[in-house]
Amino acid sequence: MSPGDLQFFVRAARSASLSAAARELAVSPQAASAALKRLESALGFRLFVRSTRSLRPTPEGLAFLDACERGLALIDQARERLAAGREALAGRIRMSMPSDLGRNLVLPWLQAFREQHPGIEFELQLTDRVAELAREAVDVALRYGEPADTQLVALALAPHNRRVLCASPAYLARHGRPAQPQDLVQHRCLSYRLSDRPHERWRFERDGHELAVEVHAALRCDDGDAVRRVALFGEGVAYKSRLDVADDLRRGALVALCEDWRGEPAPLFLACADRSALRPAVQRLRDFLVERLAALG
Repeated sequence: MSPGDLQFFVRAARSASLSAAARELAVSPQAASAALKRLESALGFRLFVRSTRSLRPTPEGLAFLDACERGLALIDQARERLAAGREALAGRIRMSMPSDLGRNLVLPWLQAFREQHPGIEFELQLTDRVAELAREAVDVALRYGEPADTQLVALALAPHNRRVLCASPAYLARHGRPAQPQDLVQHRCLSYRLSDRPHERWRFERDGHELAVEVHAALRCDDGDAVRRVALFGEGVAYKSRLDVADDLRRGALVALCEDWRGEPAPLFLACADRSALRPAVQRLRDFLVERLAALG
């Protein structure tokens, strides 16, 4: 059983499609089918229940899938340890991260990281859904807030990051500027789901005094990047992680509001299921991200 055949099996199981797995790995449908036949012949049992419309792993296939993923991860770790001794890093890092942070900040950084370490490959999930690291095909996740699951390993990337109240100049020209957080009840506010719940109780603090404002959501969305874009269109006031809107604030596309009040904490962490995920490539990536985040100021 070759690593290539095993990798194809994992891709096919995760995508529930032989053709999709073949496209991802840039092999022909015939080669994909041959890889699956070789595996099933070597194992002596069927890996999938197949029909014209669906593909799902058999019970034996599910058990083998778990073993395959762990085995391929061990191979990646071994490759990286050997490569690290030669001052080079190699292997695949499977990452999950919030949509806004990923699209607007991290993706260009990953390109720069790969220019330094061309042997590294990335498999990315850009979603505001919190990935279950212990169950999903994810090595590490970027998360706002320290993970509630105390069994996870969480490394701080930007521990002092906070949320910032912001709106576009066009919105402020039409609707005026809130002088204090309480004024938000008179404004169009843009809300998104945070940990599967609407985030519409916005908290602030000043001189040791805490304030919570229940806002009326003129728009609700399950995608943080969409909320940012709607704010840029001039449709309302957003309460975003400062990291997500750092470039917008710098170029004046968004304006920070009520800055005498501090927004609620939104520390950024790199989380993984256990310390075995902290391979040399992941540790180097973590250091790289810390440097880039610190440069934002």
